[in-house]
Amino acid sequence: MSLVAGSYERFIWGFKLKSRKHPNSLALTPLFTFPSHLSTIKTVAVSGTAAVSGGNDDCIKIYDLSSSSEIGSFHHSSSITAVSFFSPPSLSSFPRNLIAADAEGSLSIYDADPFVHLKTVKVHKKGVNSLSVHPSGKLALTVGHDDFLALVNLVRGRRSFFCKLSKEASIVQFDGTGERFFMVTDDKISVHEAENAKLIFELDNKKKVLCAAPGANGILFTGGEDRNVSAWDTASGKLAYSIEDAHAARVKGIVVLSKSSSDSGDEDPYLVASGSSDGVIRLWDMRMANKEKPNPLTEVNTKSRLTCLAGSSIRSLNRPRLETPNAVETQDAAAVES
Repeated sequence: MSLVAGSYERFIWGFKLKSRKHPNSLALTPLFTFPSHLSTIKTVAVSGTAAVSGGNDDCIKIYDLSSSSEIGSFHHSSSITAVSFFSPPSLSSFPRNLIAADAEGSLSIYDADPFVHLKTVKVHKKGVNSLSVHPSGKLALTVGHDDFLALVNLVRGRRSFFCKLSKEASIVQFDGTGERFFMVTDDKISVHEAENAKLIFELDNKKKVLCAAPGANGILFTGGEDRNVSAWDTASGKLAYSIEDAHAARVKGIVVLSKSSSDSGDEDPYLVASGSSDGVIRLWDMRMANKEKPNPLTEVNTKSRLTCLAGSSIRSLNRPRLETPNAVETQDAAAVES
């Protein structure tokens, strides 16, 4: 299992989680850390041995976790605001596609083996805040600064749906089945049917939500300015449980590292990682959330202002090196389609 975090200070951080056969000896072992961007890193994504980061320097950097190295980059014409991998179930340890959004409202589609730019689609009039790829890999949802929600057909490479929201959304996220999606607007989380965008529930977090990640059985994990790690039951529309004061500062990223508490038997805990703006990354066994004050299984302090967090549940990083183009790719001359 691995985690990758980005920071305000331009540093990228990579960690590997040691064996969980003895829970008391859990540790996050550093894989790498270096200033990979020229300015703030805004978003990261991980799939198996592949990782990417996007920043205010208009670049996407590509990393091979098996060799703990940066292996390539793509240049955009504006800041990268969101990145996401698509990994088919048959290739869960390696991504098929990379999707990236930018501050000009465009969505770029890449092949991930090797990393090659395929197409760029103009989706929003202003910057994209968040994107989420459907589990099928055929569709993506985006929300932007223009207060719109958009649906992009990734197969045809074009926007197929566009609707005005009552207020700007900061996060959009499909659940694990693709049958529902979530949108975050300040301290509110709305749960929608994916087929027709019908509103099912609106959850009130009281304070601003800064990150969200879907878990198993309809659970949605969120973190934000309340410094808690909260688990919402999207079937009932209620708060299932919460780790209060999980961090001393705002929670900026949440990663679900095991989809089910029974994935590998009783010895495989339900792991959720959280990162905060004071640089601390913590791992939690969410089965312990009902305790009065649960302790993290392990933690690490990067001593930097973290902005984003991503991870992979793949246990082994011993895979062939990723392939990238011989030269650094640039998209400045790429055709942008409406």
